[in-house]
Amino acid sequence: MNVFDRNINFDALFKFSQISCSTQQHLKNVYASLSMCMFVAAAGAYVHVVTRLLQGGLLSVLGSLAMMMWLSMTPHRPETEKKRLAILSAFAFLTGVGLGPAMDYVISINPSIIVTAFLCTSVIFLCFTLSALYAQRRSYLFLGGTLMSGLSILLLVSVVNMFLGSVALFKVHMYLALAIMCGFVLFDTQLIIEKAEMGDKDYIWHCVDLFLDFVTIFRKLMILLAMNDKVPDSTHWGPDPTPHLSYVPDSTPQLPDSTTQFLNYTPKPPDFTPEPPDSTPQTLSPPHSPLTPPLGPLTPPLSSLTNSLSP
Repeated sequence: MNVFDRNINFDALFKFSQISCSTQQHLKNVYASLSMCMFVAAAGAYVHVVTRLLQGGLLSVLGSLAMMMWLSMTPHRPETEKKRLAILSAFAFLTGVGLGPAMDYVISINPSIIVTAFLCTSVIFLCFTLSALYAQRRSYLFLGGTLMSGLSILLLVSVVNMFLGSVALFKVHMYLALAIMCGFVLFDTQLIIEKAEMGDKDYIWHCVDLFLDFVTIFRKLMILLAMNDKVPDSTHWGPDPTPHLSYVPDSTPQLPDSTTQFLNYTPKPPDFTPEPPDSTPQTLSPPHSPLTPPLGPLTPPLSSLTNSLSP
């Protein structure tokens, strides 16, 4: 019998016999809300990266925390459902704006890293979600204590690295955080199922748990891919200030003829000879006013003196 002649029942692939119908409907609402959060967060990141109308930073982080606290304090009732969905959209939008500075840096290195990180995050999230859905109920709930201990270790490592500034320790921190967040996808998915089986149908708040898992995995993957894409011999975490030369000439470049003639130009002495100065002495006459005639000789003539002395 040929293996390609076998009948494959694809309907069994999407059967979750261990999950009740009401819980399956609850999961549909959770993942529909999660898809909406993805689009709204992408719009927030677009606003920061492209339009620059809002800048991600401390204010966006504080705003997203305020929206999450407001959402948690608003009770889940049919009359408050639209209001809570609006708060969820605002939370997702501010979270996307908060991703803007990290995306700016990654774009300066390689813009394709963002697409690669998003696709890898989607595949990782889908695989761990299906693993939690197909697994036996409560089989991954034991990971809760281990994952919380891992978060404590991450906090300790980050505090220590603030004083050491080690790139290797930072990479260890990022890989460990990525593994822990993948475990949280398993844990949160099965925890949502158990809460729904026990009557907790707050799909909006359950969506927040999975949305934070997705965003954290995306952020960690984006930073790790950016670090691995940089030049290996760089010693700092940041844009490379010196461009890398891809061509080194073997010989001295030849200058054009006009440039060579300009550099070799020597000014010539003038062709004319200056005239010698006039050696004839010049007598200066005393200045006189145009209204008075010039003075005559100071001594009278000899004839006038002779006439005056004769009898």
